[in-house]
Amino acid sequence: MRFDEVQLPSELLSFLKSKGLSDLYPPQEAAIKAGLLEGKNLVISSPTASGKTLIALIAAYLKVKREHRRVVYLAPLRALASEKYSEFREMESLGIRTAISTGDYDSSGESLGRGDIIVLTNERFDSVMRHRVSWLDSVGLFIADEVHLAGSDSRGPTLEMILTKVMYQGLDSQLLSLSATISNAGEVSRWLDSKLVELSWRPVPLREGVYDYGRILFTDGEERPVTRSTYGAPIDVGIDTVKTGGQSLIFAGTRRRAVSLATKAAEITPRYLAERERELCSEAARRIRSAGEETSLSNLLADLVSKGSAFHHAGLESEHRRIVEDYYRLRAIKLLASTPTLASGVNIPARRVVIADLTRFDVEQGGSTQIPVLEYRQMAGRAGRPQYDEYGETVIVPPPTQPAAELLQHYAKDPPEPIRSTLADEGAMRAHVLATVATSTGLSRVDVEGLFARTLLAAQVGRGEVMGHVDEAFGYLLSEKLLESNGNLFYATEFGKRVSILYIDPATGVLFRNALKTMEAGKEHTVGLLHVIARSPDFEPRFPLRNRDLDQAIAFLEEHSGEMVLKPHSKSYAEYDETLQDMRSVMTLYAWIDEMREEQILSRLGVEPGDLHRAVDNSDWLIYSLGELAKLFKKAGLNSEIDVLRRRVEGGVGKELIELTALQGVGRVRARSLHTAGYRSIEDIQEAPADKLALVEKIGTALARKLKEQVSRY
Repeated sequence: MRFDEVQLPSELLSFLKSKGLSDLYPPQEAAIKAGLLEGKNLVISSPTASGKTLIALIAAYLKVKREHRRVVYLAPLRALASEKYSEFREMESLGIRTAISTGDYDSSGESLGRGDIIVLTNERFDSVMRHRVSWLDSVGLFIADEVHLAGSDSRGPTLEMILTKVMYQGLDSQLLSLSATISNAGEVSRWLDSKLVELSWRPVPLREGVYDYGRILFTDGEERPVTRSTYGAPIDVGIDTVKTGGQSLIFAGTRRRAVSLATKAAEITPRYLAERERELCSEAARRIRSAGEETSLSNLLADLVSKGSAFHHAGLESEHRRIVEDYYRLRAIKLLASTPTLASGVNIPARRVVIADLTRFDVEQGGSTQIPVLEYRQMAGRAGRPQYDEYGETVIVPPPTQPAAELLQHYAKDPPEPIRSTLADEGAMRAHVLATVATSTGLSRVDVEGLFARTLLAAQVGRGEVMGHVDEAFGYLLSEKLLESNGNLFYATEFGKRVSILYIDPATGVLFRNALKTMEAGKEHTVGLLHVIARSPDFEPRFPLRNRDLDQAIAFLEEHSGEMVLKPHSKSYAEYDETLQDMRSVMTLYAWIDEMREEQILSRLGVEPGDLHRAVDNSDWLIYSLGELAKLFKKAGLNSEIDVLRRRVEGGVGKELIELTALQGVGRVRARSLHTAGYRSIEDIQEAPADKLALVEKIGTALARKLKEQVSRY
């Protein structure tokens, strides 16, 4: 079917034509026949790159232009939200405004109402709902991307609850849920009161195979020889595609393995780079070296990228990851080795996907477990670039002990695992029960139970079991005075309301409240406050204590014992050990505010830059939340210390540099250079001639002029 055969406005048809689009993909045609244009709720379950985003774009255009209502697009990850924001912004030429927000949970989000299409992460939308923004009633379409993640441990409960509220709390809106192929799509569509559109069609056919001692065995019976080398099977299989002008994406089970594979590949990829591709790779390497602090990890990445190879994992700085993604899309980087996080993030297609590891370490089981079929499908979905490839290929590299044919049969033919709700998690349940009550003017137990009876969890385990979890959550929230009751109605206390709006776990709020009670104004608590942050349920990523850190952790704890807030009982070995286990995280944060270079933090504490910056960003929010609760509990004498610590964490500096880092373009390194040169305040810079400022290390003429312009406004 062609787009011009569908009853679409001429303006939209012209827009689609300008993008080179004329024919509908089968999932798009099926969605239209299922009632997309009439406002029907749909669950669209189809493979990656099968046209689901365009379905969402058409529905969004019609909702804004025909009905003059807003659209909310929900994405599970910030990177994916940014990608979709860029795609929807292309409709600004049609007079449609797009807004985005992925953080700052204490902001109401009221200003987002200026947008016609509002792109949010699931957590940000949950926060917006808690703020009860006025524009929510004007939303006519909710688009939930990657809805199969309702079954994930970390993000699943939030997605499940916001979809439950969208469906059953009186929002008169259309719901469009986009999903990868799942085996219980019918159950999910019934939960969401939606019609199911389920297809396995892909724009680029997928060939699935398994490596078996120098050959690839494909499901269609073809066998293809692969030149073997000393670099190992994953590299041999990846380079096999690079030789013929394609790109390979290798999924590795760990960060170290991804780095190792990329390093090996870099010895081969340069011979397959054209002159223009060499120039692009050199350009990418220069950008990596100039972005962020220099570390051995960033230097290695830049060196590999200059040769047409790269690795990608969460330990890299976000800007470095973006550079790798951009130049891989430009086809300059020929082979990319990544951890599985890339499979569910931004769109990075390759001609061949190589799955180098079929096992992952499972913390709960304390050992390695085989990856699920759904994860394999997510990785396989990256195979095949519609603009460049006639087909995509996925090749499993099995361990020598496992029969290749059986593995291929399992992953290529068996259905993916069904989505199973994870809302029963104790922390998730208490957070969402609190949020439900806190956003009301009073709810009965029956009201709350009625909402939770509509969840996917209730559909799967029964109402009775869900009510047991709700009762446990109520018990905790009442005992910790986050909720209170008056007759048959329950209300959030001021403490409960603030915890809900701050978007922190109720247990984090309780920990902070109890810590604030023990703190004395005027006393130094720097390390103690960092420990409170690191101990909280919301702190991530955590850095477990390694054997090599033990002596250092004991000495650090002893040195700063006077600053501790959560002091272990002197006779309790268990409490002392628990405190020690927190110390690698605390030492990392302390090293950051003590201006230790990222390379030193990496070498001494084993914390990679990407993890460090996520911990810093997370700590910034938690310290802010601690300060807000200090205000609530009238601990005015502690606010100054908490505020100073937050500024130090934000900038990674000592107290004396806080004022300087408030200047645009002045980070921790430049602030220290200015301070060392005698420029220790805004006033000092106001009085200094620009030519003298320019002589300071890391400053230069251009920045000196900008600094003078800034300080003139103070």
